[in-house]
Amino acid sequence: MRILIIGAGGVGSAAVRLAVRRSFFEALVVADYDPERPQRLIADMGDDRLLAAQVDASSADSVAALIQEHDATHVLNAVDPRFVMPIFEGCFRANATYLDMAMSLSRPHPDEPHAKTGVKLGDEQFAVSAEWEDAGLLALVGMGVEPGISDVFARYAEDELFSDIESLGVRDGANLVVAGYDFAPSFSIWTTIEECLNPPIIFEKERGWYTTEPFSEPEVFDFPEGIGEVECVNVEHEEVLLMPRWTRARRVDFKYGLGNEFIEVLKVLHKLGLDRTDPVSVKGVSVSPRDVVAACLPDPATLGDRMTGKTCAGVVVTGTGKDGAPRSSYLYHVADNEHTMREYGSQAVVLQTALGPVIALELLATGVWSGSGVLGPEAFSATPFLDLLAAPDGYDSPWGIQELPTS
Repeated sequence: MRILIIGAGGVGSAAVRLAVRRSFFEALVVADYDPERPQRLIADMGDDRLLAAQVDASSADSVAALIQEHDATHVLNAVDPRFVMPIFEGCFRANATYLDMAMSLSRPHPDEPHAKTGVKLGDEQFAVSAEWEDAGLLALVGMGVEPGISDVFARYAEDELFSDIESLGVRDGANLVVAGYDFAPSFSIWTTIEECLNPPIIFEKERGWYTTEPFSEPEVFDFPEGIGEVECVNVEHEEVLLMPRWTRARRVDFKYGLGNEFIEVLKVLHKLGLDRTDPVSVKGVSVSPRDVVAACLPDPATLGDRMTGKTCAGVVVTGTGKDGAPRSSYLYHVADNEHTMREYGSQAVVLQTALGPVIALELLATGVWSGSGVLGPEAFSATPFLDLLAAPDGYDSPWGIQELPTS
């Protein structure tokens, strides 16, 4: 396996730090628009399987040319979701397996954005699934942590724990604190603005996919391993588009523990138009307001040494257990920033996000996972993934199940 990782930011760097401890690949090229970023990363790693390169992720031609130059067999997209389609298309042209952690962007319904779906997350990719399948190529989409590990949990729950699933509710929360900053998101603010200010999407079997107001239906969820109670709200996320395609769940939703301060900041950015991606002219210079916001905030990849706490990703599964009794279970994975910084030099959120695609790459390299077309994590067997995630001779990152009261 010859891997190309596009993006040498927090998640891309964490993926490299995870992968170099494994032997499943022959070569790994790290590419970024800024050539100095992968060069610095590779110098720190000291692994002769690593190479640095420059790429324009907005150009399918640039991506395809780089794949061909290095004979890359698998490409991991580790940049903002605005670059999904050119990287996706570049992989198809160059006959490479494609993996991402966020799918092609949505566009709200023009008339009823908080009731009806417009262009949904991943629609552009799923529209060409037959072409990928006919070509014998695989695009594994939504293979991060959320989406990604949460979707693997959904597959595992359906196969191993439940005979019938009423609902899959993804719940994400943390008690992370960043010292020295009044406001410092632990993940890409560009992506966070996109998913939090778009209309959240919900799936119900009888109704299909529909949307609601941002930050709607708040609920307090008690997260495990000392994180505690966090208020979670509806947010647009890929799991709601993926899980219904490969599970029999009758309802799927996603709620994120943002906190009141974070929500108010996002609302202000929206009121001021600073969430916009289309350029505006500032004294004759064309700039995207959202890019300016991102440039004004600290790079999440640099916050690890100032961060304390844990982050938790998981899915609440409700329905009927294999024994025929009602069951409600939270399948989850926790990343502790102290541990991830000590072991990998990456902060908890980006390290947890990078685990999913690196494990998937290893399963593809060994032939445990295989397929063609545009597929989500639920399309594959969950047990090998979860075994490798937790095994001391694997990625040594245990996951858990918390049983919840049934109503």
